[in-house]
Amino acid sequence: QVYLVESGGGLVQPGGSLRLSCAASGRILGLNAMGWYRQATGKQRELVASDTSGGSTNYLDSVKGRFTISRDNAKNTVYLQMTSLKPEDTAVYFCNANGSYYNGFFRVSGNFWGQGTQVTVSS
Repeated sequence: QVYLVESGGGLVQPGGSLRLSCAASGRILGLNAMGWYRQATGKQRELVASDTSGGSTNYLDSVKGRFTISRDNAKNTVYLQMTSLKPEDTAVYFCNANGSYYNGFFRVSGNFWGQGTQVTVSS
């Protein structure tokens, strides 16, 4: 299994910044795309930002210019730097990774999710 643990969420005022981190652990053989999704109350989960293993990034239109995704492959960690936060950014943010792990017998590929971290933007 690949375990993803997010950290860095919290309460911030409009215009503020937060940095989310997601560390992957387990018998990881490789991680391909890693990214961040969010789900606001009563809404569907949406892709916020993604980073392929080749370094290509993709962003939700509403966060372009405000959010930056980055990753440290040596640490199997992906980050989301969020600036100029708005109340509409309030949501639970989930880390996602596509990769493979060793189950003791062979390679298993899959798509993995973290538990989520709450981000609340409010004055």
